[in-house]
Amino acid sequence: MSTLPEPQRPAPADAPSETAAPRRARVVLLFGGRSGEHVISCATAAGVMRAIDRDRFDVVPIGISRSGQWVLAADDPDHWAITEGHLPEVVADDSEVLLPMAVGQSALRELVPGELPAILGDVDVVFPLLHGPFGEDGTLQGMLELADVRYVGAGVLASAVGMDKHFMKLVLAGQGLPIAPFTVIRPGEWDTNPKAWTESIANLGLPVFVKPARAGSSLGISKVSDLADLPAAIAEARKHDPKVIVEAGVVGREIECAVLGGRAGQRPRASLPGEIEVTDTGHDFYTFEAKYLDEASVVLSCPADLSPEIIAEVQDVAVRTFEAVAAEGLSRVDVFVTTSGKVIVNEINTMPGFTPFSMYPRMWEKSGLGYSDLITELIDLALERPTGLR
Repeated sequence: MSTLPEPQRPAPADAPSETAAPRRARVVLLFGGRSGEHVISCATAAGVMRAIDRDRFDVVPIGISRSGQWVLAADDPDHWAITEGHLPEVVADDSEVLLPMAVGQSALRELVPGELPAILGDVDVVFPLLHGPFGEDGTLQGMLELADVRYVGAGVLASAVGMDKHFMKLVLAGQGLPIAPFTVIRPGEWDTNPKAWTESIANLGLPVFVKPARAGSSLGISKVSDLADLPAAIAEARKHDPKVIVEAGVVGREIECAVLGGRAGQRPRASLPGEIEVTDTGHDFYTFEAKYLDEASVVLSCPADLSPEIIAEVQDVAVRTFEAVAAEGLSRVDVFVTTSGKVIVNEINTMPGFTPFSMYPRMWEKSGLGYSDLITELIDLALERPTGLR
């Protein structure tokens, strides 16, 4: 078991003199969190720590433990990376970090028992590298809005809609975007009449995919090709969320497209699309294990081998999806391309995996925007955007 490196406490920025160069913007990298994607969030933070432009930004890493405690974290990418035999985790200690909690305040504070609060400096922008509930679902975004702190990525509503696959699909369908048939099992409904629910799900056709409505990284997802396996699949999904969504299987290629917010009122930008192919028959689909623990079983191709017409259609659908939920900053839009060339939206992810090897930055790399420059662009977009109604 590795030892957590000692965090380095940033020195508060001095007030600039008239002749001094402007101070670097102070960026809080916020990661870990209470969701089942804690480890993935740490790995995302490792990638950003390693690549962020230190000449432009002062970095303050803050980890959120699984219990929800905020602590000053080590600025050590190697510690937070996923390696063989090491799954990183934020561990709570006696200290606690507090973000500014009122309009007009901007100082970051650390509380240590028996000591006066330590001022860690002003916060210019928060980069929330959190995946799943309690970070990607609008809860954190609401807190930052209340405190008038700028942050990278989608706002409260877009984050909430993007996290909840049920309401996401309602919004997308309402905007005329193509989605696959689905049904939603709300908390307690399955137990009251499993036979009726089984018949209803059978009408979707087999196979179906049973998913937690509000989780990511393929956690709790099962492919069901036999209705006898349905109860176990629903139980697995309910380990992560009491609300379950069941989607009809779509025969087609799994294609992804990275979307980046536009500058100064311009429309969002779409990358070249990429494709995921699971080559190991031990994985029925793109599972959590295939994503993070068995990378050799997956081929990630970018740009995807599609005709120029289909590429343009995927990019258009991705941008329209981004706009439909009022996303900002970044999102990855996942679609299916059927054998007939129809593009069907699977979902939008408002805080996609963001390690150098994740599809979102890889698609932008192939589109001409490198990882470090992509991080800078996202922070600049956040600094450019006001908090509050917009």
